[in-house]
Amino acid sequence: MKGTVVLRKKNNVFGSKHVGSSILDGLHDFLGKKISFQLVSAENAAPANNLKGKLGKPSYLDDWHTTAAGLAIEDAKFDVTFKWDEKLGVPGALIVKNEHHSEFFLKSVTIQDVPNHGEVHFICNSWVYPTDLYKKDRIFFTNKTYLPHQTPALLNKYREEELEILRGKGKEDVMLKEHDRVYDYAYYNDLGNSERGPEYARPVFGGSAEYPYPRRGRTTRPPLKTDPFTESRLPITKGLGIYVPRDEQFGLLKMADFLGDSVKSLSQTGVGLVGAVVDKTPKEFDSFQDVMKMFEGGIRLPQSQIINQLRESIPSEFLKTVFRSDGAPILKFPMPDLIKEDKSAWRTDVEFAREMVAGIHPLAIRRLEEFPPVSTLDPEAYGNQRSSITEDHIREKLDALTVDEAIKSNRLFILDHHDTMMPFIRKINTNTPSKVYATRTILFLKNDGTLTPLAIELSLPHPDGDEFGAISEVYRPAEDGVESSLWQLAKAYVAVSDSGYHQLISHWLHTHAVMEPFVIATHRQMSVLHPVYKLLHPHYRDTMNINSIARQTALNPKGLFEEAVFPRTYAVEWTSKLYKNWVFTEHALPSDLIKRGMAVKDSESPHGYKLLIEDYPYAVDGLEIWSAIETWVREYCSFYYKSDEMVASDPELQSWWKELREVGHGDKKDEKWWPSMQTFEELTETCTTIIWVASALHAALNFGQYPYAGYVPNRPTISRRFMPKPNSPEYEELKTNPDLLFLKTITSQVQSLIGVALIELLSRHSSDEVYLGKRDDIPEWTSDPIPLEAFKKFGQKLEEIEDKIVERNNDGSLKNRVGPANLPYTLLYPSSGVGITGRGIPNSIST
Repeated sequence: MKGTVVLRKKNNVFGSKHVGSSILDGLHDFLGKKISFQLVSAENAAPANNLKGKLGKPSYLDDWHTTAAGLAIEDAKFDVTFKWDEKLGVPGALIVKNEHHSEFFLKSVTIQDVPNHGEVHFICNSWVYPTDLYKKDRIFFTNKTYLPHQTPALLNKYREEELEILRGKGKEDVMLKEHDRVYDYAYYNDLGNSERGPEYARPVFGGSAEYPYPRRGRTTRPPLKTDPFTESRLPITKGLGIYVPRDEQFGLLKMADFLGDSVKSLSQTGVGLVGAVVDKTPKEFDSFQDVMKMFEGGIRLPQSQIINQLRESIPSEFLKTVFRSDGAPILKFPMPDLIKEDKSAWRTDVEFAREMVAGIHPLAIRRLEEFPPVSTLDPEAYGNQRSSITEDHIREKLDALTVDEAIKSNRLFILDHHDTMMPFIRKINTNTPSKVYATRTILFLKNDGTLTPLAIELSLPHPDGDEFGAISEVYRPAEDGVESSLWQLAKAYVAVSDSGYHQLISHWLHTHAVMEPFVIATHRQMSVLHPVYKLLHPHYRDTMNINSIARQTALNPKGLFEEAVFPRTYAVEWTSKLYKNWVFTEHALPSDLIKRGMAVKDSESPHGYKLLIEDYPYAVDGLEIWSAIETWVREYCSFYYKSDEMVASDPELQSWWKELREVGHGDKKDEKWWPSMQTFEELTETCTTIIWVASALHAALNFGQYPYAGYVPNRPTISRRFMPKPNSPEYEELKTNPDLLFLKTITSQVQSLIGVALIELLSRHSSDEVYLGKRDDIPEWTSDPIPLEAFKKFGQKLEEIEDKIVERNNDGSLKNRVGPANLPYTLLYPSSGVGITGRGIPNSIST
């Protein structure tokens, strides 16, 4: 039987240790060491082989040495002839042995003209290392999909053994190596490093009531000598070398893009680098025009001194990317979309409010149901936290309605960052350079469908103690004089609190961190043959890898988050505190909208929900995407599960769900809201939510960061001064030079460079991105035609949705779609090109 093998050799561009491997592999060919493929029968048993399927004769890959592994990143095809006895029936698996010097990425194997069957496809998408590194042979299965009880008996043992390999040996595992394929759990105990000093110590997050957290992938690095509960960290020179299973690492194209785009964001040394900025006032912007230098003229660095300092601490490929040989300004960033057409539109109240429904964090605003706003904080611990905003503050802007009438007619809304911040405000303001407030912003829905802010409340803990409640100041919109400058500052404090919540909670915690246990549990408990594995696997791509990089460079002491986001030292502790309130089922888009009072069930409305702000771009576009995902998942799952009983009796599915709740999210295992996974409805709703979170939700929160927040004054992440008080020098400066005081209050120049470099990286699409409705494996990713047709319909539906979003953005009556900055809401366009596009829904959390 003729066959075709598609693979990619180890690429030499990322390290010198593999240079010359092609020569060695050519020598191995000469000595008879080759790559072999051996088919396994799914129909004919081999009693001597532990009742597994009979094996065909080995077939070998020829001409390996004629296809060099150079700098190009491309696939190679090889012809293979398989010797197969027709009596063995249809092959169900393939054993691959690599006797060469280096690993290769095996994409697929296709066999033509299998007797009484036709083509057989093996979708591999896995790195295959030299066979002496494995205790058991690498095995791949055909693209046939089986529930556990439907699996051919001759393949069952292979199915079980493969899962055992992926689970590893638990605590018996020694230091995991690159070639290992182990998926296991660990606490977030690898952030701190007390050996560098007490200021670098951090708690263990996960495994305790005080610091609950989702689990991460296990690496088995040894503990610190001074702290047996904290895992040792890698030096900065090996910052991208944290163990994750090799198949979860970035592909070669993604790694090339990642290195090329991101170095200045990825090292702690980069923090010191930007601190060397040459400027009249190195830590401050002197004017808004000074901010514009980041995009128009660049900021020049004293390169020779920095390079000499960094040569021994940063890999050479990092330095080549950061520094230009001609000495040109290197910190010149692309112009953010927000200010391309109008450099001052961001300051308007209209744009300030619009971004709450059509910006990078459109899922915090909620309908106001009680006035004044109330707090859910424990009054014994925090005293009276009820809002001090009164009807007198907002009455004149309610279009002749009373507050009660405005609430009953669904016209009042709130952006509320009070309860989430107040428990941390005192220690943040005391122990870090940040000076932040707990904030509440009341908004009114106007007749034209836009929102207008009515009042902002800035609150601090009572100076005599938390139990005495909050002290608050209320600010109202103003157009002239010092009141106008105070109002602009009040909006900046709101932006700081919202930016921090967006980056650390909505983005990091509620997508990146909570999804990693799903990745691990799926690989440990569900075979690649399982239909749910095939459904979910594309939505896990690169997640473990990007999370490992975040632990090394962003979540660590003095890392990117601690340097550039307001909780500073308490960044991860804050996320741990709010993980206590995380509910997986509430991240289904309809559930989220209903919980926030932004929608109600309505059978006559599109997708069964009526939005209380009809022109709510995130929700309007999102419900269409959600509905398309839900339809696809339902059609797919119904092909394999014909009853609730089949769901409840599926051992791999049940083991997956049990381990996910009890181990992966073990600190939340006693929560009553977890679905029981006993019905078809629970299965489809769960899978739809997983796909939504990993794809559309993450995209909506991530890929607009640079277009909206690349201009720091619009989305500052830190405030360094309190609101100026009358008769103070700061208040006098506010009168004479309000712009300068504004810039002295928000994120500094150094912090801005760090933060903008980070979000420039996060906002980019790599050249090998795979978008929702697409897959990166061969078209025959399953042999079942009905799921293939359903997936085709899903892709077509997404194309239709994109066309409809374009139409809505061109509808001038929908004023929230574009706004005064002329920045259309495109974050839920399914497709995108490469780079910073402000659009596109990748399948997975890959940046």
